[in-house]
Amino acid sequence: MRTIKITTLLSILIISCASKNEAQTSKNSKPNVILVMTDDQGYGDLALHGNTIIKTPEIDQFYKESYHLTDFHVGPTCAPTRSGLMTGRYADEVGVWHTVGGWSLLRENEKTLGDMFTQAGYVTGGFGKWHLGDNHDFLPENRGFQQTVMHQGGGVEQTPDYWGNTYFNDTYFKNGKPQKYTGYCTDVFFGEAIDFIKTNKDKPFFCYIATNAPHGPYNVPVEYYNMYKDLSDDILSDSQKRFYGMITNADENFGKLRKSIKQLGIADNTILIFMTDNGTSNGYNNKDGKVRGFNAGMKGNKGSEYEGGHRVPFFIYWKNGKITGSKDITALTANVDIMPTLADLCGIQLPKNHLELEGKSFVPLLRGKAFDTNRILITDSQRVQEPRKWKNTSVMQDKWRLINGKELYNITNDPGQKNNIASKNPEKVVELTKFYDQWWNKTVPTFKDVVSFKVGTKQENPITLTAHDVHGAEGQQPWNQTLIRNGAMGLGYWNVDIVEEGNYEIELRRYPIESKLALNAVAKGISKQELPGLENPVPAGIKMNYVTAIVQFGNGNKEETKVDPNALSANFKMHLKPGKTILNANFIDNKGQENVAYYVYIKKV
Repeated sequence: MRTIKITTLLSILIISCASKNEAQTSKNSKPNVILVMTDDQGYGDLALHGNTIIKTPEIDQFYKESYHLTDFHVGPTCAPTRSGLMTGRYADEVGVWHTVGGWSLLRENEKTLGDMFTQAGYVTGGFGKWHLGDNHDFLPENRGFQQTVMHQGGGVEQTPDYWGNTYFNDTYFKNGKPQKYTGYCTDVFFGEAIDFIKTNKDKPFFCYIATNAPHGPYNVPVEYYNMYKDLSDDILSDSQKRFYGMITNADENFGKLRKSIKQLGIADNTILIFMTDNGTSNGYNNKDGKVRGFNAGMKGNKGSEYEGGHRVPFFIYWKNGKITGSKDITALTANVDIMPTLADLCGIQLPKNHLELEGKSFVPLLRGKAFDTNRILITDSQRVQEPRKWKNTSVMQDKWRLINGKELYNITNDPGQKNNIASKNPEKVVELTKFYDQWWNKTVPTFKDVVSFKVGTKQENPITLTAHDVHGAEGQQPWNQTLIRNGAMGLGYWNVDIVEEGNYEIELRRYPIESKLALNAVAKGISKQELPGLENPVPAGIKMNYVTAIVQFGNGNKEETKVDPNALSANFKMHLKPGKTILNANFIDNKGQENVAYYVYIKKV
């Protein structure tokens, strides 16, 4: 009897000690963080928000278990949202107010979420879309992300991306080096992220999964398109069916991710976030007098200053942090709040040498505590070479929205922003205008901070420049490979910083090096029979008939050469002096038309 009591007592003590140790370990261990962000999926592109057509069962289930920020805002387009997410600062302040044209490059002095988590001892990984620069100083590998698998540019098959990518069986960049992958882009990015998590499950990690889907072109595995193909064209257009299929595929991958972290035993101490980067690009339209799709009653799509352009889903779950169980949080929040919020939740410091944050931690909201509901936030869509005051701008306070300095709405009673009540609320217009004016006047001087490509460094020699990043008027950047194939006309220049005087070799190309195509060659197309998942066939393109190539640095150093039509490039040898300048690199065809060189390679010798 006594032996049984002693044994029982020992068992109780062992269990008690084990429980204390487990509690202590849980208390002391930093949470993992997984942030999933899809591309161009809007607030209404989820079944849980009232869309009766789309199939998103995995995210719907996650919604039932998570907290939801129901008034969460981002930039109206891709790169601006990412810059705010990564830095906690407004896009216009960090040099990322466009998606092309040399203004999607995150300035070197900005610190990122990758920097913050690396500084705190986390293992960091990024998978999918970066869209904050593709050259050495801007790459995620040099902005705090230790392991990456990403495409380049603003989407798969854009100009900086690996030549010939189609979303299927593509070449992506693993830790900055091209590597061939098998499978659909979203499957690859989630698969690589899950492998990263498995490898680092015993360490605190930050995993950033930013899918290319459902960004256009709407290429999707046939089985996902087939889920929607039989719907009437009056309900969804063909491209919308593809768009929905891409979202359902991403949803399925999100479910695989959740299953994986549960099997690894790390789900309870992992902060898991699902969000999107801007309003819908194709989930809703009103063409030919027919409304197709669903936008949750909001006005505007991707790129718009109205709610439909920048109000997006944001769901967060962390069981050990008691952020679990379906709960709506209705306060105004934004992408710039994510950095301080994650620092707060994880008990870590903001990145060293960070600049003034516009965001603030919304942890008090998650804990049911007081939060400043009178705060004012700004979002805009500039997409020009130099931002213009009030261009496509929304100034937000609680449920008030001042649009372009002229229209005022209260979305409590007018979620579709149909009734301009500015004349009835002049004091609110004055208040929001004053705040915007102060912010604008503070920000304007930074617009002159030129972001330059460093030429002649040991880290990147040769350096590759593409037409995606030339400074020019809207529409003068041939930003995707279809435009390259079709010989789209471009015009503009690159800002460059020659870091060391010396002799340089400069190659102007129509096609990138990996294509192995001659200047006047016609690239091979891809039919839908060859690759049924394509939205449209990949065009073979046209012959350009270039006869002359011209390179000029600044107002001097101009050279011209005749083009060998069978050559891979037009080549120059130039002696360059150090300093910041501009580079013009162009071809002239047999009709005398000038066109920007789509690809330029500069090597110090």
